[in-house]
Amino acid sequence: MVSGMTQSHPRISKAVIPAAGLGTRFLPATKATPKEMLPVVDKPAIQYVVEEAASAGLDDVLMITGRNKRPLEDHFDRNYELESALQKKGDADRLAKVQESSDLATMHYVRQGDPKGLGHAVLCAAPHVGHEPFAVLLGDDLIDPRDPLLKHMVDVQEQYGGSVIALMEVEPEQIHLYGCAAVEATEDGDVVKVTGLVEKPDAADAPSNYAIIGRYVLDPHVFDILRDTEPGRGGEIQLTDALQQLADDEKVGGPVHGVVFKGRRYDTGDRGDYLRAIVRLACEREDLGPEFRTWLRSYVTEEM
Repeated sequence: MVSGMTQSHPRISKAVIPAAGLGTRFLPATKATPKEMLPVVDKPAIQYVVEEAASAGLDDVLMITGRNKRPLEDHFDRNYELESALQKKGDADRLAKVQESSDLATMHYVRQGDPKGLGHAVLCAAPHVGHEPFAVLLGDDLIDPRDPLLKHMVDVQEQYGGSVIALMEVEPEQIHLYGCAAVEATEDGDVVKVTGLVEKPDAADAPSNYAIIGRYVLDPHVFDILRDTEPGRGGEIQLTDALQQLADDEKVGGPVHGVVFKGRRYDTGDRGDYLRAIVRLACEREDLGPEFRTWLRSYVTEEM
């Protein structure tokens, strides 16, 4: 339970999932298949993300897509031919798995057009979101459902207002891979006040080792700032730059807080971490884990 003065804020119901990236790190697999559709065990990565939003009570999901992303829409749509075939076979288990993805949430889609960065992708959501606070979930970060990070962030935003970002401590030599936050402690142990942000700093210039991971709950004033945000690092419109302005001036969009996450996170952003995520999740599955762990121990022992 978040402590402090109770405030009244609109209940969050909308989630935005940017999914317009080209997935170049996974070529040639992503030449014709969106990286978000690559399987993590037996579900595409994007389904884990939509499931997380739905479990946090955000059942209105807008996906920001681009060219060659039609399979994302197809996955969350009904497939009557497949469902009919499974029904005729009496395969109730597989039928339920097929229908699960289309029943998770009310899905909406908009194309980003030009890939101008995460900030621009979020700005594409403005007509759908309107004047409500909303969540942003990046598909490269899979959060274990046993560690309900997003639900906690929604609670923090409802308590304090403004925006909330997810933070995780990383080794100093890794901070250049992330956005980084300067923070102050609050009376809530895992909640910090964010006083500054910088995108992918060198270790020597980083204000902390608190890395921003791919979960945000944002005040809608961020749209006004993004419309005037110039391209930053990498020539892209950075969401981090807009959040810096919100942190600088609390009168516009409220404060920025961070939730320090210490739970289970599976990074599917590069090939090595993607493989590790599959192994970890497979090991923890009741249906696959026992046999797979036995094989894995044997394989590692033989190889060592």
